[in-house]
Amino acid sequence: MFTNFEYYRIFYFVAKHGSITAAANVLMSAQPNVTRSIRNLERDLGCALFTRSNHGVKLTPEGEKLYEHVAIAYAQIAEGEAELAAYNSMEKGVIRIGVSETALHEALLAALENYRRLYPGVHVNILNYSSQTAIAALKNGAVDFAMISTPFDAGAGLKTTHVKYFHDIAVCGKDYSELSGGVVRLKDLIKYPIVSLGKPSRTFDFYSKLFARRGISFTPDTEVSTSDQILPIIRRNLGVGLLPESFATKDIADGEVLVINLAEKIPPREICLIKRNDHSLSIAAKEFERVTLESFK
Repeated sequence: MFTNFEYYRIFYFVAKHGSITAAANVLMSAQPNVTRSIRNLERDLGCALFTRSNHGVKLTPEGEKLYEHVAIAYAQIAEGEAELAAYNSMEKGVIRIGVSETALHEALLAALENYRRLYPGVHVNILNYSSQTAIAALKNGAVDFAMISTPFDAGAGLKTTHVKYFHDIAVCGKDYSELSGGVVRLKDLIKYPIVSLGKPSRTFDFYSKLFARRGISFTPDTEVSTSDQILPIIRRNLGVGLLPESFATKDIADGEVLVINLAEKIPPREICLIKRNDHSLSIAAKEFERVTLESFK
C-alpha cells in the first residue's frame, strides 16, 4: 500500500496540537486541505484516526498507535535535517585520508593546520600507509583521498592532482664527516653502508633506477619500512641515508647529521592528492581538497 507521505506529516501536526486549525496554522495551509488529507489517510488505512468534537480532535486507539511510530519517524527526520545542516555549515563532518609517511610530513600536516583553523568541528581520520596500500584503500572506499609521493602507479579510475615538489638529500652521521667536505659521486657513496626504504617501496624503486642509470647497483645495508626511521639510524652513525630534506632540517641545523653534497643531483619528486572519479565527495572532503591545494600555491 502506498500512502502519500505528506498525509503522515499533516497527521503528526494535527495529533501533536490536538487541533486541525492549529495544525493548519503551523503548516501554513488552508484548514480544508488539512481536513481532506486526514480523511484521505483514514481512507487509505481503513480506520478512524481521530474523534472530532467542538473542542478539537482526539486520537482514537488506532490513531495513538500510529502516532507512536510517526512521532519517532518525524524525530529521526528532524535529527537528520539538523545533522545535514551542521555538515553543510561545516560544523560537523568526517574525512578519511590514506597517507604515506613522506606525504604526511611534506604536505598533509601543513594542509591540516590550515583546514582545522577553518573547520575545527570536522573529524579527520589519518591512516598511515605505503603508497600502493593507500591507493588500494582509496579504490575500495576505505578513504576519501590518498596523499602519496611519486613514483606510484595509480591505475584507472583515479584522478591525481599535483600538490607540491620536494627534494631528497644525502646525509650522514658525525663519524662519516669526511663525506661532507666536498663533492661525492654515487659510485663512491655506495662504498659506505646505505640506509633506505626497502623493497617493495616505490622509493626503493626510484633509487634503484637512479643508480642503475649510472651503472650502479642500489643495495642498501639497512632497509626500513617508513621514511621517519632513517634519521635516527643516521644519528647513530649506522650508515648514510637518502631522505626528504624537510625530515633532516632540524638535525642539520643542530649539527646532529651532516649533508653530503652529491655530484649527481637527485631529481625532484612530487606529493600528489588522489581521489576516485566515481565517488561523490562530501562537503567536508571537497573543502579539504580546496584548502590543501591552496596551501601550496
